Amino acid sequence: MSIKTTNEELQLAGLVHGTVGTPIAAPGVASGLSEPRGAGAGAAIGVAAPARLSSLDTLESEAIHIIREVVAEFERPALLFSGGKDSVVMLHLATKAFWPGKVPFPVLHVDTGHNFPEVIEFRDRTVERLGLRLVVGSVQEFIDSGELAERADGTRNPLQTVPLLDAISSNRFDAVFGGGRRDEDKARAKERILSLRDEFGQWDPRNQRPELWNLYNGRHTVGQHVRAFPISNWTELDVWRYIERENIDLPGLYYAHEREVFARDGMWRAVGEVSQPRTDEQVLTKTVRYRTVGDMSCTGAVESAAATVRDVVIEVAASTITERGATRADDRISEAAMEDRKKDGYF
Repeated sequence: MSIKTTNEELQLAGLVHGTVGTPIAAPGVASGLSEPRGAGAGAAIGVAAPARLSSLDTLESEAIHIIREVVAEFERPALLFSGGKDSVVMLHLATKAFWPGKVPFPVLHVDTGHNFPEVIEFRDRTVERLGLRLVVGSVQEFIDSGELAERADGTRNPLQTVPLLDAISSNRFDAVFGGGRRDEDKARAKERILSLRDEFGQWDPRNQRPELWNLYNGRHTVGQHVRAFPISNWTELDVWRYIERENIDLPGLYYAHEREVFARDGMWRAVGEVSQPRTDEQVLTKTVRYRTVGDMSCTGAVESAAATVRDVVIEVAASTITERGATRADDRISEAAMEDRKKDGYF
């Protein structure tokens, strides 16, 4: 794997969007491409045109630049890693950012106890393969201690906030990488790349810092921390195109498979230990896949025959509903469900 050029270097080189696979030419170095007719001074002195970056190369370079900036500026960063596609892409970007060295920070997962078994297995296998330190915050432990109580609807995703903030505080993390993207939800669209959280881990959407010219403000006081979102400007389609290009491994439930499901709230819920149908809900065997991975108790599947990455790219390109809007019951609690949770300290 190669280390990509940072945004500042790209700007100095005059690089812009282009086609996939085009080599990057350093400033003043010929790229081997012929100058187009009438290109101005460059043509007159025989200087080759600067190479062009593809949209994926540009997004990758921006993300790697952000990751390196955070590691350089903060003392104890960590990366949220659930085994879902966005966190897998984040970890892949981190490995490229510091290759051939190891990722210089631990990964953090808030385990609700309702996760898909396939995803937990993938998480553990990936952490072992890369030699990472895994920090786990357990919702079940907080329930057992009486600090949290089960919700009436059985959903545990909204209960993640307290274990998350506890893990950040007890490990003294001052920056935490997340895979949130602006296209997922209107609350996440308000978020900056670096988002300050106060002494209580809370987020104030009215107190966002400007981020002009790719300059990120990580200043914080004792007790505060920053959430960093390197793939904030990516879309779901960008993520899948990048997964295809980089040949990134994912849990199998992202691809079409047969599963016992039942219909609830306009979604197909998987039959499992923590997700059982009511007496009036019929269990069917459907060919489905998951667009996003949350708890079994609140994440719906979509009917799909997309069995390969290429199939998924085509399917996502034609979709008109965001992945969370289509498959996450916890985001339907209210119109401002995500924003309310983010204000309390959720990602």
